[in-house]
Amino acid sequence: MRFLLRFTGFLFAAGSVVFLVGVAGVAAGIWHFSKDLPDYSQLQNYEPPVMTRVHAADGALLGEYAKERRLYLPIQAMPKLVTNAFLAAEDKNFYEHGGLDFTGLGRAAVLYLQNLGSNKRPQGASTITQQVAKNFLLTNEVSFTRKIKEALLAMRIERAYSKDRILELYLNEIYLGLGAYGVAAASLVYFDKSVNELTIAEAAYLAALPKAPGTLHPVRNRDRSTERRNYVIDRLLENGWIKQADAEKARKEPLVVTSRSNTGHTFAGEYFAEEVRRDIFERYGEKKLYEGGLSVRTTLDPKLQVMARKTVAAGLVNFDEAQGYRGPVSKLDISGDWGVKLADIKSLSDISPWRMAVVLETSDQSARIGFQPGRELGGAVSKERQTGLITLEGVRWAKPTAAPARGRATAPVAVSQILSPGDVIYADPLIKDGNTVEGQYRLRQLPEVSGAMVAMDPWTGRVVAMVGGFSFDQSQFNRATQAYRQPGSTFKPLVYSAAMDNGYSPATIMIDGPIEIDQGQSGVWRPENFSVGSYRGPITLREALKFSINTVTVRLAQDVGMPLIGEYAKRFGVYDELPNYLSYALGAGETTVMRMVTAYSMLANGGRRVKPTLIDRIQDRYGRTIFKHDARECRGCDAPEGWKNQAEPALVDRRELVIDPMTAYQITSMMEGVVQGGTASVLREVGKPIAGKTGTTSDGKDVWFIGYSADLVVGLYLGYDKPRSLGRAAQGGHTAAPIVKNFMKLALADKPATPFKVPPGIRLVRIDAKSGMRPNPGDGGRTILEAFKPGTAPPDSYSMVGVADSDGRVPQPISPETDTIMRPGTGRLY
Repeated sequence: MRFLLRFTGFLFAAGSVVFLVGVAGVAAGIWHFSKDLPDYSQLQNYEPPVMTRVHAADGALLGEYAKERRLYLPIQAMPKLVTNAFLAAEDKNFYEHGGLDFTGLGRAAVLYLQNLGSNKRPQGASTITQQVAKNFLLTNEVSFTRKIKEALLAMRIERAYSKDRILELYLNEIYLGLGAYGVAAASLVYFDKSVNELTIAEAAYLAALPKAPGTLHPVRNRDRSTERRNYVIDRLLENGWIKQADAEKARKEPLVVTSRSNTGHTFAGEYFAEEVRRDIFERYGEKKLYEGGLSVRTTLDPKLQVMARKTVAAGLVNFDEAQGYRGPVSKLDISGDWGVKLADIKSLSDISPWRMAVVLETSDQSARIGFQPGRELGGAVSKERQTGLITLEGVRWAKPTAAPARGRATAPVAVSQILSPGDVIYADPLIKDGNTVEGQYRLRQLPEVSGAMVAMDPWTGRVVAMVGGFSFDQSQFNRATQAYRQPGSTFKPLVYSAAMDNGYSPATIMIDGPIEIDQGQSGVWRPENFSVGSYRGPITLREALKFSINTVTVRLAQDVGMPLIGEYAKRFGVYDELPNYLSYALGAGETTVMRMVTAYSMLANGGRRVKPTLIDRIQDRYGRTIFKHDARECRGCDAPEGWKNQAEPALVDRRELVIDPMTAYQITSMMEGVVQGGTASVLREVGKPIAGKTGTTSDGKDVWFIGYSADLVVGLYLGYDKPRSLGRAAQGGHTAAPIVKNFMKLALADKPATPFKVPPGIRLVRIDAKSGMRPNPGDGGRTILEAFKPGTAPPDSYSMVGVADSDGRVPQPISPETDTIMRPGTGRLY
């Protein structure tokens, strides 16, 4: 007995020593692994990378920018179905344990011993808290060291944060495949839905992804993905979180995903969205753009944008097709499965309803074509093959680009003249008498000519529509903001503005006649009008602008002085510096459509400075406004106590005046004449008050039109990216103006015919349109109401003396009050 007691005492003592040594060892291990643990307190103020979202003016999503596609959703906004699905799949005891699931750890340890030496990856048995510790604070290294640190961090995190906060971090950080981080982003990427719209089957599939997002691909591994999804559905049922009938229904649902594009979501808004992206990048830098979770409300009007895109594309295509057919995009061997071969050829994704196709067989009357098949989410080529016919009517436009030696190129008389088997082409549905002809298509070709359009609110500078080219997918170069082109005669209104501000009036008489400019070593410059050798003699400035007379503009620039015109060009933002050469008065410098439209906006709004913008407001991830374009003061807008019969709010506009409002109206009135009976008379079809100016550069390399109504300014140019002549027939009034007309007819269709506002001080006087003087009673000449500044209207009576002098000047009126020789309508000494 004594021996037994001694032996028991020995075992107890030995056990105590072993226990104490074990405790000491565990304590030492904990101390060892704890001394370099990451600081988990950073989770308190954690700001995950969140995508920046760009919206149109009506709230429609325009684009998303992120390196990690993530939308942060507070746990309070997360549907219970979604949280339950992830708990069922990952950690059903999450709300009971203290960070470690010891039952799961034991099960993982047994499996590890069973698989020892098999090279199988150990089962982790990580709780959601452990996954938060790993994802936020550790690496993905597979080792006991990392697991120990993970466990220690998990217990500390559980003591520091609530369960809801831990789950919120997890659901917003976890990677779920296809570039989606967090449940909210994955819901959009996989199903194009918000989390509140997810079905049981969809929520279960998302909850299945954390284990192996790459392996559980919904297309490449549909069967395995469906099996794992159903496993999660079973766990939801087992935990009593869904009903039996709902579970059975969810299991039977096919796994169908609705892929969501990462690019612009508003049709035709790609150039606009990219310009916004560049703006944000320049303002805030790359990190803020791709990780800052900014909410950007832009100025884009989606309806106007679609109108602009369609009218510009149609204009480019019509001009290009008039030049003839240049041939197929490529050639393809159509033996075997032509669909797979055609799918490998790059086609443009933003020119719907055009589709790439290959010619399969031809005859005189038609060609059978096969359309490029789509690709599934996994990248595999669709097995569906769609075909159609191009008839003779669909190629009627496709005359040869080079005319025969004698005569003009003629339209084809057989489809086989134009198309051959293996030709890779574009085609779209054939429309006849306004109706789509079933199964028949029209041959198309990508236009070589390009161009750009900008539509702007002249009062605020808000860009409501922008087209930077025919196809963003073809070329990301934005011709509206990045292409520097000669504006030609669209620059002339700025020359006339400088003159109107310095004593001239629309009724001032100038000479349209030959002029020579001695340019020193450069020789003598003899500017010509568009109709070479045609001159009108004495002409008012209104008529000179109406018919875009170059010689008058040069004489005017000589008198006013190029330094002053250069100052006006800078003031309007058209050029930063304008050389003092008279040719620049005719638009020989280079500028952008955006700059020209901005300049015309200042004429349209009465002379107020306008700063163009594509962005109305930017908010940070917390909803705080960090930028807004409209800086005007609104007095009385804040009414914390509600309506108390106070005065209406008033906007205080402190923007500087670029020119005299009366000058702005005079130029507007003169450009109304350009539309009513001048080079832009095609715009009369709009049926609303429109002012504008055409432009055609030397050799017809660029054609322009910029015009405006009371509340909308539109500018357009057409030209080749590598400038060359558009052809002898290309003119601003015949080529560019009709495209703007088509757009403005649509854009202003439901707008009232608002006349341009006459500013205080302007006097409207009836004069003879040709002489610029007051008409005599009974004169049969054409009379107009002309806008004059105070003191500049022609006198009520005068007498004519003298004849044209050697310099070509016309007889001048003598005012009976002063006996001075004066220019009609100016009050200036000659």
